[in-house]
Amino acid sequence: MLGFLKRSIADTAIETAATSPAALPRPGRRLPAFGRMMARMFDGARTGRLEGDWPTTPLPADDVIRRNQRILVARSREQATNNDYMRSFLRMCRQNIVGPRGVQLQAQPKDANGTVDNDAGEAIEEAFREWSKAQNCDITGRRSWRAMQGGAVVSAAKDGEFMFRKVFGTAAGEWGFALQALDPQRCPVDFDEARRRDGTFVRHGIEFSRYGKPTAYYFTATDDEQADYHYGGRRFVRVPANEIIHGFLDEMVGQKRGLPWTATALWRMQMMKGFENAALVNARVGAAKGGFFEWEEGYGPDPEDDLDEEVTMEVEPGVYQELPPGLKMKEVNPQYPSGEFAVFIKAMLRGMASGLGVAYNNLANDLENVNFSSIRQGALDERESWKDLQEWLIEQLIEPVFEEWLPRALLAGRIRLPSGSPLPAAKIDKFRRVMWQPRRWAWIDPSAEVKASIDSKNNMLASPGQIIRDTGRDPDTVWREMASDIEAMRSAGIPEKFIMAAMGQKQEGGGNAAQQDAGV
Repeated sequence: MLGFLKRSIADTAIETAATSPAALPRPGRRLPAFGRMMARMFDGARTGRLEGDWPTTPLPADDVIRRNQRILVARSREQATNNDYMRSFLRMCRQNIVGPRGVQLQAQPKDANGTVDNDAGEAIEEAFREWSKAQNCDITGRRSWRAMQGGAVVSAAKDGEFMFRKVFGTAAGEWGFALQALDPQRCPVDFDEARRRDGTFVRHGIEFSRYGKPTAYYFTATDDEQADYHYGGRRFVRVPANEIIHGFLDEMVGQKRGLPWTATALWRMQMMKGFENAALVNARVGAAKGGFFEWEEGYGPDPEDDLDEEVTMEVEPGVYQELPPGLKMKEVNPQYPSGEFAVFIKAMLRGMASGLGVAYNNLANDLENVNFSSIRQGALDERESWKDLQEWLIEQLIEPVFEEWLPRALLAGRIRLPSGSPLPAAKIDKFRRVMWQPRRWAWIDPSAEVKASIDSKNNMLASPGQIIRDTGRDPDTVWREMASDIEAMRSAGIPEKFIMAAMGQKQEGGGNAAQQDAGV
């Protein structure tokens, strides 16, 4: 039976080859038209003359970081010093990701029956606010927790990453825990070691386990006394990874260090700055109405004679000087920059804004030709990007810091209820239930946005708490404030109908109480 099948298959193959000569292509035969079309289907894969400087071999993340990171950081820091648009972008990052109050803690500890323990939540929030003061959270005592959040964001945008060292014990002050901000460039990106006998290896100044988990960081120095970098030396300070908070945007598989957020915009920034400088100098020359003197034929000194004095003329507004016979002035009046300057700068800024992930109007401070719909759409798109970066900051920095702070604060008895008794450290899992409230933004059209929020609430599309969170506030805090206001008004003897009117409640018959008393 098997032999029969083999003969049948072989016979079929021979027959097919005999009846279909095209089935077996001859050597040197050209691909059919369909094959040639498929070979050049993707223009991005062409390798002709115009694509000669375009890479054709992908690089792993380690090579990309090793070859580019230090150069990009150096140029990004230079632009942050001299480029107005770069400074504007960094300011936007700090203001929109961190905001004026920083990312706020909202503790929500719950008992076994699901009831929120408000007293414990307020005690945790108050203790964390106390630790957030500069003298407690910063090992140098200079920056508050909000300022350190802003510094982390600016470092990530400008340098591609941020690093903090966790300091414990008496050296950290009264709370036994503080942070030391580290310059990421002190961790040498060019320090690599192959796999060791224990399976660990070093990439970009970071020691990893065989599975790629960081186990230690190497720094040229962790002491602020040393102000310079040491490239080429191999005397490093080894710090265990559990003492380092290292944050960056992970954009490539296997990426171990961060790249500046401005990486794709840096070249355009530099070229545009040079273009602006050249245009400014040219405009200044044109405004000065300069020129040079020229002798007519048959006049002037002999070219072979040495002139002891140069011919000069002082120019004053409304004053004309008489020139010697045969001497005339030839004016130099450069016309550039002219109409195309603004158009070109606008096009360059649009490209930069796209690379930076911000709206052109905000980066360029240009609201000249916008309308309500366009600026609203641009603001909403940009805010979604800011929200994504806010969650990144919470995951990379804020949550790890809180997880280190909470057990030490509980064990030290520094989180106390209004009665004065400390929260029990044994219930730490209960006290870990927290939410983080980043900053939110004012509505573009407040009346329309408020009406839309009310409609969403009335149609069960959003809860009152969510609406309050969208404004950047804690619902529990808002409700406690409302309850306190109502109680204060009642204590002051204000009639109930006026209290209801102040709370926006309508009376029977339409309108609120104040309107009814006024006969409206």
